Amino acid sequence: MIVVPVKEGENIERALKKFKRKFEKTGVVKELRRRQCFDKPSIVGREEKMHAIYVQKKNLSEE
Repeated sequence: MIVVPVKEGENIERALKKFKRKFEKTGVVKELRRRQCFDKPSIVGREEKMHAIYVQKKNLSEE
């Protein structure tokens, strides 16, 4: 559970902003979207390989 301490006289918008920031850091929404559909392990592995190739090419082009 996310707890946001609010100081005396603090603006409610500022407290909401703190809450939203903490909520995003937990990664709940990201995990929820990832779990909405099932991905076969072969597809997940293929995507990881493609991402690794992309990162490697990007790093080589920077050098």
